Amino acid sequence: MKLVFALLSGILFCSAIVPKQDDELAKSIERGKMVYSENCITCHMGTGEGVTATFPPLAKADYLMNTPEAAIRAVKFGLAGKIKVNGVDYDNMMPNPGIDNDEIADVLNYIMNSWGNSSDKKMITEKMVEEVKEKK
Repeated sequence: MKLVFALLSGILFCSAIVPKQDDELAKSIERGKMVYSENCITCHMGTGEGVTATFPPLAKADYLMNTPEAAIRAVKFGLAGKIKVNGVDYDNMMPNPGIDNDEIADVLNYIMNSWGNSSDKKMITEKMVEEVKEKK
């Protein structure tokens, strides 16, 4: 009987926690869509395809999905120098968009869950953004 009670308690606990994160991620993605349309769409286009050899794609972008810390750093501080995205070299400058840490988290959650990208429900948080420092 104790085992059944423990099992049911565990199921109830998990069912209360998991939907909350899914709901928070969905809200973050919705906010991030607005941030994207205000700051990123001009270069990376409406469907994240970018401009070949000029602005890297965000859709199905190995650079973002394989190195989320580098993605955070790029949005937080801007990016200059050579990077490789999906096997193509890009050597352009992305200015710091001047957005807050919560907006950085939201826009990355949007990008990492759009256009064929999947973060597997792993959410970028404001705290994660705060912890990323500029490389010297």
